[in-house]
Amino acid sequence: MVVDKLSDPTVDRIFQALADATRRDIVSRTLSHELSVSALAEHYAMSFAAVQKHVAVLERAALVTKVRRGREQLVHGNAETLRRAARLLDAYEKIWHDRAERLGDLLSESEKGREQ
Repeated sequence: MVVDKLSDPTVDRIFQALADATRRDIVSRTLSHELSVSALAEHYAMSFAAVQKHVAVLERAALVTKVRRGREQLVHGNAETLRRAARLLDAYEKIWHDRAERLGDLLSESEKGREQ
């Protein structure tokens, strides 16, 4: 199934990154406006270093990008990567829906066969 030009390792990195609630929250916060890593760290009951590690995981998955501006590293979310992941999930949903529909058709045919 070819939905997008995402390799399996890329898809794995995206969904592994999104599997963590803190990282999902970081993506959400940085989609609306860029924040420094320091500003992000204020929102979580963890060390600055731990937040940096979360941001690094998100950056490897291309869900956020960091830009150095002066002494700060600003983080902003990458909506295109999220859209690509959503398209992949939509494709899987279509596969599952089609399979369920075929199964329903088979069951209907089987029921009709018993009635005759």
